Amino acid sequence: MRPAPLLRVIAFASLACSLGIAGAGDAPRVISVIPVTGPIGPATADFVQRALERAETDGVELVVLQMDTPGGLDTSMRDIVKGVLAARVPVATYVAPGGARAASAGTYILYASPIAAMAPGTNLGAATPVAIGGPDAVPSAPTPPGKDKDADKGERPAKDDAMSRKQMHDSAAYIRGLAQLHGRNVEWAERAVREAVSLPAQDALAQHVIDLVATDVPDLARKLDGRKVRTAAGERVLATTGATIIVAAPDWRTRFLAIITHPSIALILLTVGFYGLVFEVMNPGMVLPGVVGAIAILIGMYALQLLPTNYAGVALVLLGLSFIVAEAFVPAYGSLGIGGVIAFVVGAMMLIESDVPGFGVPGSLIATLAITSLLFLFGIAAAAMKARRRPVVTGREQMIGSHGTVVDGADGEGWVRVHSELWRARSTHPLASGQTVRVTSKEGLVLTVVPTHTET
Repeated sequence: MRPAPLLRVIAFASLACSLGIAGAGDAPRVISVIPVTGPIGPATADFVQRALERAETDGVELVVLQMDTPGGLDTSMRDIVKGVLAARVPVATYVAPGGARAASAGTYILYASPIAAMAPGTNLGAATPVAIGGPDAVPSAPTPPGKDKDADKGERPAKDDAMSRKQMHDSAAYIRGLAQLHGRNVEWAERAVREAVSLPAQDALAQHVIDLVATDVPDLARKLDGRKVRTAAGERVLATTGATIIVAAPDWRTRFLAIITHPSIALILLTVGFYGLVFEVMNPGMVLPGVVGAIAILIGMYALQLLPTNYAGVALVLLGLSFIVAEAFVPAYGSLGIGGVIAFVVGAMMLIESDVPGFGVPGSLIATLAITSLLFLFGIAAAAMKARRRPVVTGREQMIGSHGTVVDGADGEGWVRVHSELWRARSTHPLASGQTVRVTSKEGLVLTVVPTHTET
């Protein structure tokens, strides 16, 4: 048996495998930059999570979360942190450009990232949680050493309640765990939560809060080349020199979520949806108000369930709108309308359970919607009064006073044409064909008429 053909097959297979490996090694390396700007909410969390999944599928070398945020919602921040910790590709959080910040929720995300970097002129920190209930519920600072904790119990403000303390301890433990996971400064992390302290970039590097300072993303890529990074899939050595930098742009889904999950837009959708359904009920068959109202109210409710919503506030808003509409149909002398406006304003003010910047309903919008609702009420009332003064155009009342022409008449009885209809008529005066008459009463299908010349 000649071994030459077998050897040729083995050699060909080896060459093919080597070419395949070489081709894979020559594949262009990509750094995916994900902008995280503005308040962190449901739209941002969805955008980051999907971008991380896409980066894993595309096999990018590094994902950079380029951050500039004042903070955001706790639930959205935790969703991003979970995505970063579960990522199978290296993730770096980079606070940039100069003048940017990673405050509050941004600090947690930076601590959760395997690589933490900042640009010169940036800062991070102020991670104290904003308690539910607004600014008056922010947890107070811990008692200074040497001071009796029981001595000022009577002076401690009401805002230092059990919920605030529980939220404070939970946030401190959360960021402490993230700091321990990546070997960063644990003590400063807790201070950022408990004392709301902040650090500029160079101080953060000196205190081992971040890993490096870079002027821009290409500089960051050069400094990270050859660095070992731990991911959910194990350790990887970065090869970022010369990598192609691609900035991920928010798609239509992210932009749509960003619009509807703004509390102001959600409240407007809820109001428009309610009035649309009311118009459809008042004018059956118009269809368009009902369609628009149903879509708007469903989108508004979807947005509210993504936000930290107080459902007592939602109930008050809907109750207030109901009272305003009911005022147009029930003679309540304004009590329903005024009560409805009060309920709407109170409900709108307590609608969102957060004092995070960018996630509140401005008072100007609440006042505008309340005034618009009042104008709607007055418009309906004015239309009703105008309709009441309008002369009747149907039924028995419409016939009284109408004029007609005698078609056939004799001895006070005959037929008259009124409103293009023939009626049996009688009169105390003789009737003659072609004579003009006026209807004075109606009994059944018989009209009582008088000749118009007798009225002069």
